[in-house]
Amino acid sequence: MPGTHVAHPSLLVVFAHPDDESIASGGLLARCAAEGIRTSLLCLTRGGLGQLDDPARVRMGEERARELASAAGALGVREVSLLDYRNGFLPWADRAAIEADIRTAIGRCGAGVVVTFDDDGLYWHPDHIVVHERTTAAVAAMGAAAPALFYVSMPKGAMRAAWQAAVAASDGVDAGGGLGAVPPIALGVEVDAYGLFTTPATLMLDVRAHALTKLRAVRCHRSQVAGDALDRMPDETAPRALGVELYRRADVGAQGETFLDAWGQAPNS
Repeated sequence: MPGTHVAHPSLLVVFAHPDDESIASGGLLARCAAEGIRTSLLCLTRGGLGQLDDPARVRMGEERARELASAAGALGVREVSLLDYRNGFLPWADRAAIEADIRTAIGRCGAGVVVTFDDDGLYWHPDHIVVHERTTAAVAAMGAAAPALFYVSMPKGAMRAAWQAAVAASDGVDAGGGLGAVPPIALGVEVDAYGLFTTPATLMLDVRAHALTKLRAVRCHRSQVAGDALDRMPDETAPRALGVELYRRADVGAQGETFLDAWGQAPNS
């Protein structure tokens, strides 16, 4: 690619809640760790629900922070920055403050590549969409010093496949028949919401070799997955159900070739 350069091999992922990192980009994070690329995570909320002074919210936030630490360890993430924006209220948070926090994280880890949600937020979660918008704005404001920016989305049907595998494993019946002991839910979301009406990706990453690590990281988030499709999915199904991650290069940020470009290929190529 004439006139381009390979970005510094350091990755920062920016997400809203503990568990986003594993389900969205767990394969990429695990591959980076395996290949010696520094990985960092910025998570904007602790995931607790309720009023600010609600002890249950605090306890849930503490539990999810512990789960995040376990998942990051499984994925080989070197640095985790966990902020305390209010879960479910990012659309009303101070946008300038969020952007400043993102720029600070980029500078601290020297990221050459930043990954965040695409404009669908995986399944149109308002907090996720804010993170997409504010990360895009933060990178755009960095001008010539900006890293490359990629958006991650979910392949349509991937969560349906995970649910079908869970049903088949738990019931011993054909999941296609619609029978099963588990509902069509993954991380608290109806499985067919993932990847619905997303903007087409430009890069497909084969992470089958790291899919089991990704699944194990997802399962670290016990408060979110216990008993659902991802928890019950057989290990041997992980490469088929979770072995592809989709990314799209942003129009803002550095446009040179990155390790992510080198690893991926055009979808359906």
